[in-house]
Amino acid sequence: MRKKKSTYHISILAILTAIIILQDFIPMLGNIPIGPLSLTTLHVTVIITAIVLGPVDGAIVGGVWGVLTWIRAFVFPSSPLAPLVFVNPLVSVLPRIMIGLVAGWTFIILFKFFKHLLSSMVIASILGALTNTILVLGFIYIFYHTPEVAKLYGVNVSNLFKALSAIFVTNGLAEMVLAAIIAPMIAMPLRKIYQKR
Repeated sequence: MRKKKSTYHISILAILTAIIILQDFIPMLGNIPIGPLSLTTLHVTVIITAIVLGPVDGAIVGGVWGVLTWIRAFVFPSSPLAPLVFVNPLVSVLPRIMIGLVAGWTFIILFKFFKHLLSSMVIASILGALTNTILVLGFIYIFYHTPEVAKLYGVNVSNLFKALSAIFVTNGLAEMVLAAIIAPMIAMPLRKIYQKR
């Protein structure tokens, strides 16, 4: 019985990993253009994994996304910014791993104490999304507070913080709302199916 459960667990993890790989390589799956914004959806898959399978598996799927981001920065950059900042694993890999850990542990702790499934999922999704945005933008500012990077944002280096803050307010908060809506919608039935097995 335990062996069957382990096989089922690995199968679900493999499917979610495959989904994040597809999202990374197929633009319309991984990014949704909404007006001037381009919202990433990959963090939603990491959050779903963390809620359904746990923080370690969430970190694994997030790590896969991060490593893909890191490799692509060298061989197939997704933007002019990528070869400058995403070649640093602290910017490209660590924040993605932390999404899974933060979302997974937040869900476990909230559900344990408050026993409310939906609100635990929503809060975990919000914190998971914010983790990615804050760490990526924060590390860009810390490690790449340079004229070259600032120029790509269309500002001088003294205004880089303002430019990154504007990205947080637009893309970051929109991605947070997206995660708060979509992740629980998918994680709720998937978690029920997984627990029945």
